[in-house]
Amino acid sequence: MDAQKISSLKIADSEQFSATRRRHGTLWIIIIAVAAAGIALYLFQSGLLTSGTNVRTAGADWVYPSQVITEFNASGYVVAQRKASVASKGTGRIVYLGVQEGSRLKEGDVIARLDSDDLKAEKAQLEAQLVVARFDLTRAETELATAEANFRRLKELWGKKAASQVDLENAQDRFLKAKVAIDSAKASIKAVQASIQRESVLIEYTIIRAPFDGVVLTKDADVGEVVAPFGSATNAKAAVVSMADLSSLMVQADVSESFLSKVQIDQPCEIQLDAIPQARFAGRVHMIVPTADRMRGTVMVKVRFEELDPRILPEMSAKAAFLSRTLGPEENKPVLGVHRDALVPKEGGQGLFRVEKGQAQWVPIKDPKFLGDYLMLAPPIEQGDRIVIKPPTHLKSGDRVEISE
Repeated sequence: MDAQKISSLKIADSEQFSATRRRHGTLWIIIIAVAAAGIALYLFQSGLLTSGTNVRTAGADWVYPSQVITEFNASGYVVAQRKASVASKGTGRIVYLGVQEGSRLKEGDVIARLDSDDLKAEKAQLEAQLVVARFDLTRAETELATAEANFRRLKELWGKKAASQVDLENAQDRFLKAKVAIDSAKASIKAVQASIQRESVLIEYTIIRAPFDGVVLTKDADVGEVVAPFGSATNAKAAVVSMADLSSLMVQADVSESFLSKVQIDQPCEIQLDAIPQARFAGRVHMIVPTADRMRGTVMVKVRFEELDPRILPEMSAKAAFLSRTLGPEENKPVLGVHRDALVPKEGGQGLFRVEKGQAQWVPIKDPKFLGDYLMLAPPIEQGDRIVIKPPTHLKSGDRVEISE
């Protein structure tokens, strides 16, 4: 075979290969175009290629029955009605401190002791003087007995003209002095006893005791520090601890003057604490403080707890809901709910739209139940789900939505 025929054969093979490649490329282009069209159709049908509908939403959350019968709310703080900054009436250095923050005390329990060695020494000295004063009284009593007997004998002798007038007068003078010495000795004993009593009181002042049953809130001094009444001494502490009677805890709420007419003594209330948001506590109006705050236009109302909880502590932030009636036993538990504006009629029934992954999903509700202005919810709705409020009439399940602020 010559070279010319061989060359023609190669050209034919090259042209055939190029045609095959063109056919394959066209096929791939068609496949990619079909896939892109399918994806675009899917995205369009799912609403991802369309602009979202602006909607307003609210979270499904727990609703308490008390919210329906609440007249108004007022904020305040938990305050112990019986509290004290415990200090010493005497001045001295703390040598013993037996409490710390949170210590529970009974009335009379020892909180701290001050150095009292000097007072004890003075008391011991006075007790020794008391012993001497009693010996003096014994000696005076002996002297009185002797003087009285001598006076009586001389008086008899003088009556018989056997003793002189001078001897009788001297015996009488000695007798009267002995009687006075008795009174003086007794007075000295009383004076020393009073001094001892005073020292005992001063020593007792160095023992700091709990004035009532309560809990230590703060510790303001420590062992080695000097305390003095009202902090009168330089660098001296006034209070050793501050304590409160936790059985006297109440909520002191500031009520606007415009709502004061709705407050009555013993009115039922529900107390919510920021520190314990999952719990609600029953309470009642204890007192309306008879003065107003002219700057804020409020009146302080004290609300007592029906039952105290150990988790409740002084100075906690609180909110008191003033109720129109007392809650029943079955009204203490919350229910899942959302505002009733979320419920709309659609497709021959009623339901609401729940937002899932940026889309509105229709959730039918049979036999809707209400708690005041709230629609009571049940599964599949869960706490925290975003529910569309007053949805547009054209909104349908699967539509893309944008939550407006």
